[in-house]
Amino acid sequence: MSMSTALNNALGGLGAASHGAAVVSGNIANALTPGYAKRTLELTTNSISGNGVRVVGITRHQDPVLMANLRAATADNAAASAISEFYSQFEALVGTPDDGRSIAVSLGAFENSLITAASNPGSVERLDLAARAAGYLVADLNTASDGLSKMRSDADRAIGTYVETLNTTLKDIEALNAKISAVENAGGDVNGLLDQRQVLIDQVNQLVPVNVVARDNNRVSLFSDGGLILLEGSAAEFAFSVTGDTKPHMTAGNGLLSGLELNGRPVRTSGDSAQIRGGALAAQFDIRDVLAIDAHEDLDAVARDLIERFETAGLDPTAMPTDLGLFTDAGARFDATAPAGLASRLELNPIVDPDAGGDSWKLRAGLGAVAPNDPGEATQLQAFGAVLTTPRPAPAFGTGTLRASEVSAALLSKAGTAAHTALSRQSYAANAQLQMEQLVAEQGVDSDTELQRMMQIEQAYAANARIITVVDELMDLLLRM
Repeated sequence: MSMSTALNNALGGLGAASHGAAVVSGNIANALTPGYAKRTLELTTNSISGNGVRVVGITRHQDPVLMANLRAATADNAAASAISEFYSQFEALVGTPDDGRSIAVSLGAFENSLITAASNPGSVERLDLAARAAGYLVADLNTASDGLSKMRSDADRAIGTYVETLNTTLKDIEALNAKISAVENAGGDVNGLLDQRQVLIDQVNQLVPVNVVARDNNRVSLFSDGGLILLEGSAAEFAFSVTGDTKPHMTAGNGLLSGLELNGRPVRTSGDSAQIRGGALAAQFDIRDVLAIDAHEDLDAVARDLIERFETAGLDPTAMPTDLGLFTDAGARFDATAPAGLASRLELNPIVDPDAGGDSWKLRAGLGAVAPNDPGEATQLQAFGAVLTTPRPAPAFGTGTLRASEVSAALLSKAGTAAHTALSRQSYAANAQLQMEQLVAEQGVDSDTELQRMMQIEQAYAANARIITVVDELMDLLLRM
C-alpha cells in the first residue's frame, strides 16, 4: 500500500468516525425525546479508490408494526380516560352509599323527617324540618342535573377544541410531507423532519386513531379506523360549531347540537358504523350524545318517581285531582310529554315551604286545606310517609317494583358500578399503553450500547489519526534524505 493510499484511507476513516460520533451523541441526547427514532451510520467501501471507507448516509430505525400497536393503545387509553373521568364526576354528583350528602341520604332524611313529624304533629319545628328536608332533596337533584349538564357542555367545548387541533395538526403534517420530499430530493438529511412528523401524527392519533400509509418520497397518508381520509396529498378539514351551554333536551338528532363534518360532509360519530372510533374525540361525542343523556334519564327517573308518588289518587283528601302534589315540574304536574331534564326542573310545592312563604302545617292538614286542622292529627303525615315505602314500577332501574329509598339506592348503585367498570377499563388501557411504550423503547436507543459504540469510534479515530501521524513522519523523513 502506498503512503498516499494509506493517507486517504485514514482521512476517510477520520471522517466516518466523526460522523459516527455525531450520530451516537444524537442518539444519547435524544433517547427520551418524543418522536425520536434511533439512527445508525451506514458505511461502504470507497468506490473511487477501492480501499477505505465512505459514509453512505444515516438510517432512521422504526418498527411500523410496533408503532401501529402503540398508536392503537394510546388512542384506546385516551378514550378510556375521558369516559372514566365522566363517570367519576357523575358518581360524585349523586354520591356514594357512604357519602353523607348523597341523594339517597337526602331521601332517607326526608322520609325520617316525616316519621318524626308524625310522632308530634303539633310541633311547628318538626313540620318545618320535614318541609326543609324535602327542599334539600330537591336541591340535591337539581344540583346533580345541573352538574351533569355542565359536564355535557364541557364535552361540547372539548370537541370544538379537538377539532381546531386536528385541523391545525393535519395542515402541519401536510406541510412537513412537502418539506421532507423537497429536502430528500436535494440530498439533505430528513431524519429530524421525520421525527417532527411522528410527533404530529401521535397528536392526531390521540384524538382520532389513524392508520399511516407510506407514500413515495417519504410522504405519508392518514386514514381513520372508520375509513375517513384525513390526509391524502392535502389535509382534510373538520367542521364543528360549539354550542356552549347545553340543556338536557338538546341533542344532535333534533338539531340543537352540532354534528361533525369533514370537508362539508356529515361524519357518523356513534354506533357500529361510526367513522371515528376510539380516541379522545369519539369519547367526548360519546359523553355528550350517549352517556350524559343516559345519566339525565336516570336522574329524571328519580324525580319522576317522587312527583308521581305524591300525585297518587286519594293520597291527600283535601286536594283536587288536578292540584299539584308535594313535588312539581317547575310548578306543574308531571307530564310524560315534557322535555328531558325533569330533575333540573324539580321543585317543592311552595305552599308548604316556610322559606318561600308557605305553611308547613299543610303537611299535617293536607295540601288543599284552607285552615290548620287538629294539631294532634297525624293521618296525612303518615300517608305521606307511607307513599314513600309503597313499591311501584321504576323502569329505569329494572322490571320490578321499588320503594322510593330503593329507587335512589339503585341510582347510586348504577352510577357506582359504571364508575368502577370505567376505571377498570381505563387501568387496563393505561397498562396496555405502558407495555407498548416499553416494547418500543426496547427497539429504540439503548444508552449502554451507544456508549460502547462511542468507545469503538474513539478507538477507530485514534487508529486513523495514528496512521496520519506515521505518514507525516515518513514524508518528513523522505524530504530530509
